[in-house]
Amino acid sequence: MNDFRDGVEELIPALRRYARALARDADIADDLVQDTLVRALRSEKLFHGGDLRSWLYTILTNLNRNRRRALARRPPLLPLNDTGADASGTEAEGGDIARALATLVEEQRAVLLLVVLEGLSYREIADIQRVPIGTVMSRLARARAHIRATLAGERPMLKRVK
Repeated sequence: MNDFRDGVEELIPALRRYARALARDADIADDLVQDTLVRALRSEKLFHGGDLRSWLYTILTNLNRNRRRALARRPPLLPLNDTGADASGTEAEGGDIARALATLVEEQRAVLLLVVLEGLSYREIADIQRVPIGTVMSRLARARAHIRATLAGERPMLKRVK
């Protein structure tokens, strides 16, 4: 194998982690990662150095964005709600956090996950999402405020961000 392929292989666990948190479905996440890897390996000659991780996250983010656009054209499916009556302690708190994350708009959730889950810098996230750093900071602040308000039992304002 060459350095490029070795680097891609090393980043698979991080890609899976990000995709699972972003898609909130293991099967969809696995498909996103697989599609990301296929695109990256087919486009190896287009990668001229730089940060491989950011490049792969950009591919994954764009694939997820395309998937969500396609889903928006379909009629929505109503999920079966789990009452969580037997959940307590840490399990209940984890469920609360998952529900709070689920209520975030896509752009805010993606920024929050890239910062908290993957530890990326604001500059890296701005490059991945092709937005200014100020937009990344704004989305992150709004996401954190939304999560705090949701966990405190307040009704957070849902606002579409730039």
